[in-house]
Amino acid sequence: MIHLKPALAALLALSTQCVAIDLFVKSSGGNKTTDIMYGLMHEDINNSGDGGIYAELISNRAFQGSEKFPSNLDNWSPVGGATLTLQKLAKPLSSALPYSVNVANPKEGKGKGKDTKGKKVGLANAGFWGMDVKRQKYTGSFHVTGEYKGDFEVSLRSAITGETFGKKVVKGGSKKGKWTEKEFELVPFKDAPNSNNTFVVQWDAEGAKDGSLDLNLISLFPPTFKGRKNGLRIDLAQTMVELKPTFLRFPGGNMLEGNTLDTWWKWYETIGPLKDRPGMAGVWEYQQTLGLGLVEYMEWADDMNLEPIVGVFAGLALDGSFVPESEMGWVIQQALDEIEFLTGDAKTTKWGAVRAKLGHPKPWKVKWVEIGNEDWLAGRPAGFESYINYRFPMMMKAFNEKYPDIKIIASPSIFDNMTIPAGAAGDHHPYLTPDEFVERFAKFDNLSKDNVTLIGEAASTHPNGGIAWEGDLMPLPWWGGSVAEAIFLISTERNGDKIIGATYAPGLRSLDRWQWSMTWVQHAADPALTTRSTSWYVWRILAHHIIRETLPVDAPSGNPNFDPLFYVAGKSETGTGIFKAAVYNSTESIPVSLKFDGLNEGAVANLTVLTGPEDPYGYNDPFTGINVVKEKTTFIKAGKGGKFTFTLPGLSVAVFETADAVKGGKEKGKGKGKGN
Repeated sequence: MIHLKPALAALLALSTQCVAIDLFVKSSGGNKTTDIMYGLMHEDINNSGDGGIYAELISNRAFQGSEKFPSNLDNWSPVGGATLTLQKLAKPLSSALPYSVNVANPKEGKGKGKDTKGKKVGLANAGFWGMDVKRQKYTGSFHVTGEYKGDFEVSLRSAITGETFGKKVVKGGSKKGKWTEKEFELVPFKDAPNSNNTFVVQWDAEGAKDGSLDLNLISLFPPTFKGRKNGLRIDLAQTMVELKPTFLRFPGGNMLEGNTLDTWWKWYETIGPLKDRPGMAGVWEYQQTLGLGLVEYMEWADDMNLEPIVGVFAGLALDGSFVPESEMGWVIQQALDEIEFLTGDAKTTKWGAVRAKLGHPKPWKVKWVEIGNEDWLAGRPAGFESYINYRFPMMMKAFNEKYPDIKIIASPSIFDNMTIPAGAAGDHHPYLTPDEFVERFAKFDNLSKDNVTLIGEAASTHPNGGIAWEGDLMPLPWWGGSVAEAIFLISTERNGDKIIGATYAPGLRSLDRWQWSMTWVQHAADPALTTRSTSWYVWRILAHHIIRETLPVDAPSGNPNFDPLFYVAGKSETGTGIFKAAVYNSTESIPVSLKFDGLNEGAVANLTVLTGPEDPYGYNDPFTGINVVKEKTTFIKAGKGGKFTFTLPGLSVAVFETADAVKGGKEKGKGKGKGN
């Protein structure tokens, strides 16, 4: 069980207040809102890609390495007394994958000697801190070279007892000097009792003429989301689907920038067959496979019906180095080429033709491109100055000329002391304490329509009085922080004509290795440990009731400056009335009287309220399965004067939606309420 450390300052400052709040929602006078209010952001941090939503089960499958993270044999072990050696063959599987593993027979026997007769040798992989084994179809492959006569055997076994849960004979041998790909399907005959399992490839030792074989790119996938080859892990993808997102911002995030100017997320090295992807030195302390590449991100967007927000490298690395103005040509060209790969005609453009050869003849549609990531951060002040002075202007000009219909987002926002040029939007990334989110409730009210802003990352990350950058990150999202996030999101919805959309970040975190603890969802090899955090529940309820047009609200009594009740009202796509609220700074329940113009006595609605534990630092524990979030939906009928009356507890989040459309005038409510 994870124990929360004490806050550095006082807990949430709660006051006692129970003044009734009387609200009147007008039927017109608001603003149309964004079409993509809530979305997702992904970069490979916390093993959220490799070992996370990217469904590959084999860890270190191709022995990829870099200067920062040299190739190795981590997570591999010998079977049958074999000796494993990392080799760089004269004829590798590909130039992208120069290293492979040599599996040699036990020293006492080589080739067809009597001492190898009947013996099997091979290698086993421990996965990403284990493997989930169920009675379902696994799809795999491996590449092998070396003179071998005989068949191979693949199996899934317990790492503790050695028990075999399923195995498959893979027919045919291999040749010396030639790489042969072996493909197979494996269906275990029983479920494993836990995730402490391994995947084994083995063969008859006496069949290896030279006493050893070389293998590379050993892969195993369970069933994937939407059945995509090289696809997403189903349970983690489902946690994202349940949030009803509308956009996907990728590939980050610091991953886009890379550690150095030579190690950024080179999109052209993330496309094509896996054997042609070299991987990259990840910025979060581990090597990345790049199996989850540009095409896979776009397929992710396709399969969840998401608007892609594509981040392109802008010439700044995390070590603070940046491309000088005289050398920006290649930076601009690779970014334009990336969008040509995604959107170009298959017959008339170079990169469109490449995309078509990879199985996607139809161009994708890209409406949004973000230039860089957090260019205000690395290499300050010179790096940021270079972005303002020439990197962003040059790239925006090039995009406007070649792709005039694409909307450009700058990686800073006006809140980062950058004047965003006309025609572009900004990107704001608040990682704050709960009180800071609440104090900034009116932050976006002063945005002009010329300062359209994306909330590309956001989270309540550290307790009141703490400083995230000094190690005060909380170990998990907690209820008080999640309520503050709701207040922040309500503030964005109030300005839905100026906010492009909002997303939490990071979204996913491995329970076995992480660099940033605060995430929507936590996961491990065992799907039983997949945990939706308190913040996940808050973002979900708000995203499930989308306001398409905000409506003005009169508050003739109580609730000065929105405190302790923070709210927004509007109409849905079908015209129903929606009221979203969160209570903060109160230990008492708040009485609310709510009237929608045009709905009279007898009108009906559903009120859904999320509440948490008495301790505002309560959290959803992955290891006990305890969920501290309680959700209750109540059917409410309007009383005299068309007023809906209810109370909202302290530290709660609520969504109220009428059954009837809000049309204005004196229309009597009718029909029965139905929750969304």
